[in-house]
Amino acid sequence: MILDKIKQSLKKDRADKDPVFVGLDIGTEFVKALVARLEGDTIKIIGVGRARQSLDDMHSGAISDIGGVVRNCEEALAQAEEQAGVQGKKVVIGIAGELVKGLTSTIRYKRPQPDRALDINEMEYIIEKVHERAQIKAQKQIALETGNEDVEVKLVNSAIVSIHIDGYKVVNPIGFQGKDVAIQIYTAFAPMVHIGAIERTAGELDLDLIAVAAEPFAVSRSVLGTDASSNFTAILADVGGGTTDIAVVNDGGVEGTKMFGIGGRSFTRTISSEMGLDYTDAEKLKVNVDDPNIKESVARDVREALDKTLDVWIAGVELALSEFDSVDHLPNRILLCGGGASLKKLVERLETDDWHKDLPFTKKPSVQLISPKDVVGILDETDRANDHTFVTAMGLLRVGYDTMVTTGDDDTLKDKINRMLRI
Repeated sequence: MILDKIKQSLKKDRADKDPVFVGLDIGTEFVKALVARLEGDTIKIIGVGRARQSLDDMHSGAISDIGGVVRNCEEALAQAEEQAGVQGKKVVIGIAGELVKGLTSTIRYKRPQPDRALDINEMEYIIEKVHERAQIKAQKQIALETGNEDVEVKLVNSAIVSIHIDGYKVVNPIGFQGKDVAIQIYTAFAPMVHIGAIERTAGELDLDLIAVAAEPFAVSRSVLGTDASSNFTAILADVGGGTTDIAVVNDGGVEGTKMFGIGGRSFTRTISSEMGLDYTDAEKLKVNVDDPNIKESVARDVREALDKTLDVWIAGVELALSEFDSVDHLPNRILLCGGGASLKKLVERLETDDWHKDLPFTKKPSVQLISPKDVVGILDETDRANDHTFVTAMGLLRVGYDTMVTTGDDDTLKDKINRMLRI
């Protein structure tokens, strides 16, 4: 369609004003920086950097030492910018941790004038009601878990999951008549203290923070891309150093996200405790447990320590998925990313154990790692963002794209509705 081509050209013109931006994945174990350039609808990675975090820089996926994290970000950014040959001034940063609450809410609204065509103002009113309800629920959950009734939370991500008018599913509700409107919206909230630390970090790095993204939401965006009619369905699990973040995606919509505080460092600490080793030596054994040069008795002790933590981790996965009580059936495919997913025993346990038997699966789920090749609309020109550990950072680039190209008067009404949901 000629009109569609004109709209895409206008979006490209806006992006070309400053087409270089950064995805900054501040993980518990590593900071990963991706410098990217927008070319039309394609995101091209032109610089990659990575720096290891100290043990005290992060706690349960959240920043605990801003100064230390800033230094590590500077190191990762320097690597990426040197390779790219250009500096990015705009940045998208991920947020994780058990206190980041992602949920899908449904509101049913009976229109007082069902014969009148639904317009953008009415949609905005409905969406505001969903946000208010979701924020109250998230605030209560976080207050209960922290013991702080005065905790402040802020919306970090939202996306429309589905819209039904009088029982019929529609993609764009504007212009439709009808009495009963049911809207499902995914929302993610985080404590202001966590968001403040991210904002301070961006300020110290002299970067313009254009978006903060809940990391499981970013992972889902990485595999969904820009296809509004996507029927992609899977469970996505980002196993990081401090947390495991889970998203359930059904027919292209994010049903919800859950996080729990067990990640790669938990396995290392168990090895350290069980075998009387310092953290560094325990980490080396964890990573190299299958190395034939390691003494068999030592390897056996490492595997036994890993199994103890895996028991707890598997229970965490089962509990997290059991809380998706709004879905009739869970997807039969599990896709893994993050550094913790590099642990072969973790993948094997998901594949072989019967942990899934009491959950609403229609059959035993398949398990595989997410490849960067599975990420939609993002090309790595460096060949360095080449495994599943970079998928979250690539998802942050997708969120940055969403933010940068949906900012003009020429957008579709669906774009405008979605923009209402972004902070």
